[in-house]
Amino acid sequence: MQNKIILITGSTDGIGRQTAVELAALGATVLVHGRNSARGKAAVEEIQTSTGNQKVDLLIADLASLKQVRELAAEIHRRYDRLDVLLNNAGVFMNERALTEDGFEMTYAVNHLAPFLLTNLLLDLLKKSAPSRVVNVSSVAHTRGRIDFENLQAEKSFGGYSAYALTKLANVLFTYQLAQQLEGTGVTSNCLHPGVIGTKLLRAGFNMPGASTTDGAETLVHLASSEEVEHVTGRYFQNKISISSSPVTYDETLQRQLWKVSQKQTGLSE
Repeated sequence: MQNKIILITGSTDGIGRQTAVELAALGATVLVHGRNSARGKAAVEEIQTSTGNQKVDLLIADLASLKQVRELAAEIHRRYDRLDVLLNNAGVFMNERALTEDGFEMTYAVNHLAPFLLTNLLLDLLKKSAPSRVVNVSSVAHTRGRIDFENLQAEKSFGGYSAYALTKLANVLFTYQLAQQLEGTGVTSNCLHPGVIGTKLLRAGFNMPGASTTDGAETLVHLASSEEVEHVTGRYFQNKISISSSPVTYDETLQRQLWKVSQKQTGLSE
């Protein structure tokens, strides 16, 4: 992974941090992203010390804010002229309905709109760096998700799990539509279920223990670095193996409809 530049959102703790450690150990330049500057600096120093790789950079942005997502993309453009891997890992689980400064339900904003917008804003760097990769962290929870365009912000009803499952379904729909749109560019788009891992998110949403973050990072590292998947795109992975996602994820009309709605919500021009 020498000379490769990799951005991992939500990488100051949990699966994202472990993934950052492992990719830095492979020699990549790793862009660590988090919301908290002090925690971010501590993570960067620990990754540098444990791997001996000094090419670890820190980026601060709150992905609940579309303005800050745009500023994050602009900062990456200022600092770097290429991007080999974008790993959309950051995610939240909310037990109560909360709205962002943009008026979106928090789970939906952070788990879906942020990676949708960030990916689109960084596509020029990814295309310039091809062969390159977009990796989206979804979840087996996507199989329980339902896209109701009249209730995307939980306007009619809110449940923590249903809101989370909706966004994990959105991650897969986005991944597949992106793969189609990027055909022939040399940029691949894949998603994954990392396993039931003992992270803050698992504790907040499910109050249960899980597997280690080392187990959780395995498929992320595989999709970001393995030559095996260099030309594989539009797939859903679990335990480093491509498997079928839920039947609704293959509905291209639904994929395109969600894309258009997301474009409008994030203010992206077509």
